Amino acid sequence: MNALPESQIDAEYFALRNGAGIVPLADRLLIRVIGSDRVAFMHGMCSQDVKSLAAGSVAPALILNERAHLIADLFLYAAPDALLIEIDRRLWPAARDHLERLLVADDVEFETLGEMAVLDLEGPLSARAAAAIADSGVADLTEWRHMAADGMTIANLPRNGTQAYSIIASRTIIDDLLARILDAKDRPEAARVTPETLELIRVENGRARVGIDTNEKTIALEARLEGAISFNKGCYVGQETIERATARGGIRKKLFGLRIAGERTPAPGAAVIYQEKEVGRLTSIVRSPRFGAIGLAIIHQQAWIPGAMVAVHAVNGEFSGVVSELPFQ
Repeated sequence: MNALPESQIDAEYFALRNGAGIVPLADRLLIRVIGSDRVAFMHGMCSQDVKSLAAGSVAPALILNERAHLIADLFLYAAPDALLIEIDRRLWPAARDHLERLLVADDVEFETLGEMAVLDLEGPLSARAAAAIADSGVADLTEWRHMAADGMTIANLPRNGTQAYSIIASRTIIDDLLARILDAKDRPEAARVTPETLELIRVENGRARVGIDTNEKTIALEARLEGAISFNKGCYVGQETIERATARGGIRKKLFGLRIAGERTPAPGAAVIYQEKEVGRLTSIVRSPRFGAIGLAIIHQQAWIPGAMVAVHAVNGEFSGVVSELPFQ
């Protein structure tokens, strides 16, 4: 839920939707994967076709258990001599335990890059904002590609479903990079935004956050994470369940949006009731300047009806809501 002053939220939201919103992502962790077996090993351990990633590519991927339950989501940066994992730092311990449990005689090492950080540039003018740091090459960087520039990595990475760039650099220079973008006189108006406001964009676009909108028994397809799955690659952990669910239509729960009526906002964890039956739980919940109170919930298929009226029973009261397709329109 939003805790910032409404005027600040509106200004930051305007930058994200119309200009360039800049935010350091303190919750992201970077892991360098090295060793001669790194590509083959990660190909078998995640949902992405790692063997097909050319150097300079970025791709979303999922780490699943044998039943295709979500352990973590991540971004993979392919380089000639290594793979770089960018992941939510909360999820890395479980992901690492899972990977190392299956690491037998493979030549693979995971190196945590604690000195590196991620700066996110979000919005339709994010490319021009990124050019304040590295003029050469940014304009030609297509989606899901990255490049090296002055000891940094710059990626055209739409992590929340809208145009965005990511800059990976030493923590010691992140503040300087941010200042260079904001102070550039020949660049579009940009603004520093908070993670709370960036969360509005994620929820509006219906991007599930693993560990927030999912639990230890959530299957990737239930969270609408198909974009991080290669359906043409060879065997990987969790593939059998994914293939079976895809072929037989076996998914009975799926992520949808909820529009909440009124000026109050329900607390996360609220029960979603449809036709007097609980069909899911409200997870992410924000108050959007554009849509009002909106949230995400993985709900049972009987309520997969955009426009359906539902009741929301929260610890802070009862609310009425409407099921919405994603992204919110």
